[in-house]
Amino acid sequence: MMVMTAKVDFKKILLILAAAAALILALVLILGGGEESAAASSPSLATNDGRVQFLESFGWDVTTSPLQSSQVMIPQEMSEVFRRYNALQLSQGYDLQEYAGKTVMRYVYEVGNYPDATEPVLATLLVHKGKVIGGDITDTAPGGKIHGFKAPAGTQPTTETTVPGGA
Repeated sequence: MMVMTAKVDFKKILLILAAAAALILALVLILGGGEESAAASSPSLATNDGRVQFLESFGWDVTTSPLQSSQVMIPQEMSEVFRRYNALQLSQGYDLQEYAGKTVMRYVYEVGNYPDATEPVLATLLVHKGKVIGGDITDTAPGGKIHGFKAPAGTQPTTETTVPGGA
């Protein structure tokens, strides 16, 4: 039978382990940090600029500051009106029932490039903890329509901007 012995230098092992840990940490920061950097560079919907950019991403030119901002409570009980409004939200990928009983921020902006608008058109955003949880575009003209953030099929936002106080 043959027995081998080896002298282990714990300082060298610790140094190798520390170098490996530093390499792993560097890789995590480089590869995983990309998402954090992108999130940090994208505007927060908790800020006015972020909300304006969110609406602009759908092609809308809106006032640079909201016409109204207020806290609203999402109702606990679903009335028929709430059910219809939530159906619109569900069609956009939002569900207000998740926020029943919670207070959220409501921001209303005027849209300046809504096609063939004869009366003000309003963009409403519902925001909870810096995240859009719902909203709509409302044509306030008699017989005007309410729809989600995307322009209805067959219509596109105009390229002319007529927003009072807008950019």
